[in-house]
Order: sequence, then C-alpha cells, then structure tokens
Amino acid sequence: MAGNRNARINEEIMKCLAELLPGLKDPRLQGGMLSIVRCETTPDLRWCKVYISALGQFDQKELKRGLKSVSGFLRRELAHRMTLRYTPELVFVIDDSISYGVHISKLIRELDIRHDEEDGEETDEDEF
Repeated sequence: MAGNRNARINEEIMKCLAELLPGLKDPRLQGGMLSIVRCETTPDLRWCKVYISALGQFDQKELKRGLKSVSGFLRRELAHRMTLRYTPELVFVIDDSISYGVHISKLIRELDIRHDEEDGEETDEDEF
C-alpha cells in the first residue's frame, strides 16, 4: 500500500514540476527544452530524486548549477501545491536517455539499407 502512495506522490511531483519548469527565469536553464523523465521519492518523503532530460544547447555543469539554485524555489512551490507533511528535498539528476535515443534513431535513418524491391515486385506479378 505504501508503494502505491509513493507512486501517486511521484506522479504529482512530476506534474507540479512540469508546470513550474517553463516559468523559471534562470539563464542557465534557457536555450532548450527541459522535461522531467521520472521522480523517485524515498518512503519517508524526505528526498526526491528528479530525473531531467535536456534537449538543446545546455552545458551540463551549468545546467546542474542552475537546477540546484532553483531547487529551493521549486520545493517551496511544491509545498504550496501539495498537502504533505514533509515536502521532499529535490535532487536533480541529468538523464540523457532521450537525447541518446534521438542520436540512435538518426544513425539508423542514415544507414543505407536496401530491401529486395525487385524480388517483392516479381512475387506480386506471379500472383496475378
């Protein structure tokens, strides 16, 4: 039962943070798209690990610094929007799985794979 509660809290935190991210004014967080991949909250609700995906021109170190500097603001806003006894401390982790997937998709599209189009056309003609 506690796992289900924790999953609901994780979803609610993701939703709230997704609403708050576009309005952040920190220049280190500008220049691309930030999206929240997932959240993992500890069972005692003291810590929340937030996995962020960044598409665009971001310097990883500056992005981490920017997220750390706005974490207090985000935590305070979470406290106002959610009714929890404890508002978890936010720890941001840069998740590059989406950009890695985009890179792999691009590589697959660039491959020069030719299908046996001639064989397929001959079998279609034989059927008629």
